[in-house]
Amino acid sequence: MRFLFSFLLVFSFEFCNTIASPEPEILYGKVVRIIDGDSFEILLTENRAEKIRLNGIDCPEKGQDYYKTAKNGLSELIFEKEVKIVKTDTDRYNRIVADVYNADGLYINALMVENGWAWHYKKYSDDKKIAALETKAKTEKKGLWQMEDALPPWEFRNKKRKQEIIFHNK
Repeated sequence: MRFLFSFLLVFSFEFCNTIASPEPEILYGKVVRIIDGDSFEILLTENRAEKIRLNGIDCPEKGQDYYKTAKNGLSELIFEKEVKIVKTDTDRYNRIVADVYNADGLYINALMVENGWAWHYKKYSDDKKIAALETKAKTEKKGLWQMEDALPPWEFRNKKRKQEIIFHNK
């Protein structure tokens, strides 16, 4: 009886661990379109297209300073290149949220922040490496950090939404 209890206890623990920590979904493909600084489209090896959103970062929005710089920066890093996608989530727009790596294994999400092309999106990420890279980019005044009053994209979107509400209520 004691043996059976021990077996069930160990089996239950292992089973729960398997459920609690599933292996991340990994996809491979070629980048066929850059949508903006933090999203793009990939053609997967099975010839299926998917939209990808970079995990843990947020880039300037269209109409915002450094929008084109961020979009061009992402393009330089991955456009028409093979990438590895490590899926972390799916967002409300049905895009795959992912950590992205180029063929050399470089972490694209981090490179965007390191070059001053993106903010660390702390609302959705507690990645200490990306946080440290943002601090370093700020200190070195790289990219968007050259501006004294760089407005984070989430504040830009919020401000724009408020203006649209005011406009519609007139």
